[in-house]
Amino acid sequence: MTPILLAIALLLFVTFGYISVCAASPFGPCRKCNGFGFAMTTDRKGRPKRGKTCRRCKGHGKRIRVGRWIYNRAARTYRAGTR
Repeated sequence: MTPILLAIALLLFVTFGYISVCAASPFGPCRKCNGFGFAMTTDRKGRPKRGKTCRRCKGHGKRIRVGRWIYNRAARTYRAGTR
């Protein structure tokens, strides 16, 4: 197998894998709060405690994946164009 065909096969494998992840689980953990829904801070003794609610996910701890966001936009545009 030539390196070009191997690269194409690998790219297709990664792409279809990400598409299947977006279809099976459209929401992933928030990158800012790691899925907690709030920031972790420490008190003066160094013990972890709950911080403020995450502004990115609004305290839910989940975010929509980029691939699912693109799919939702494309589907909304398609539905709006076929009226």
